[in-house]
Amino acid sequence: MREITLPGILLDERGELAQAGWARQPYLDCNLENARSVPLRPFQALRLKRWDYYAVATPECFFSVTLAHLGYVGSVFAYILDFATNELTEETLLMPLGRGIHLARNSDAGESWFDNGRVRVAFEPGANARRVEVRWPGFDSGRGIAADLTLHCSPEHESVVTMTPMGGRRFFYTRKINCLPADGWVEHRGVRTELRPARCLGTVDWGRGVWAYQTAWIWASASAFLENGQTVGLNMGAGFGDASAPDNAVVLDGRVHKLDDVGFEYQRDDLMRPWRMTSRDGRLRLEFVPFKERVARSNLLLVKSEIHQIFGHYSGTFTTDEGQAAALRDVTGFVEQHRARW
Repeated sequence: MREITLPGILLDERGELAQAGWARQPYLDCNLENARSVPLRPFQALRLKRWDYYAVATPECFFSVTLAHLGYVGSVFAYILDFATNELTEETLLMPLGRGIHLARNSDAGESWFDNGRVRVAFEPGANARRVEVRWPGFDSGRGIAADLTLHCSPEHESVVTMTPMGGRRFFYTRKINCLPADGWVEHRGVRTELRPARCLGTVDWGRGVWAYQTAWIWASASAFLENGQTVGLNMGAGFGDASAPDNAVVLDGRVHKLDDVGFEYQRDDLMRPWRMTSRDGRLRLEFVPFKERVARSNLLLVKSEIHQIFGHYSGTFTTDEGQAAALRDVTGFVEQHRARW
């Protein structure tokens, strides 16, 4: 698990990762023009997978919006989960060949956006903040959803960045940013939820890569406040490449505490039963108790995807790099099980 600390390029002239490992900041330029996973260059764009995922957790709801370009198809989707009623509302637009979806080259600069005159989604990172804008009047059978929010992210705030080989000149480059104080608003069905940094935290999942045609993974995440007022972020995963750069970490008050591989124990035929996560180094021991399952399926012949996103509460303990023990109690987050043919 080599830590990368200096700027460089993601892919060399052969289309292979110039450096594999992990980093606390996005030091490498995402030069996808060097990708060489297929012999015929005109078809390379169809194998590139790119997405920008933004989410914000408030005491009242969980709101998320994503722009994704998967080569064959693009998608724009948003969902909102009301914690009081447990009602989940979502909608997806599918765009052949990703038409109209514009994604920035790197995670720390450049706007990503989609605007077809009826739906507008835009993400704009800056030096100290990221703005998220959503206008979707037709969402939820015309009841609509909109958002204008800012996720504050100082240059010193650490994230989990991984550069992972996946075999055959395939790779995954991802940046996960937890615990970004959020302000602004989210409006659904005419009800506006005001966001305040002292009670609302955002998460970013930025991904670029070339995957195998059939893939599966687990991703677990949370951004929350501890009882003492500190922010804590969880980022754990399995199934991402050759495990040379696992992105397992706890982010405490904006500082990454890197973990070894994390094992997931769960009932595969009943994902709503409690899960257990334990790191191989013994520094993380968690139980995850679900309360809501979100299922998203798509089948477009060449592209097929099935996502089970389980919302629940994390409880347990972790140990920092300095050996300090800390406890989690009923921290709201999610686990995602994803199987794709893409």
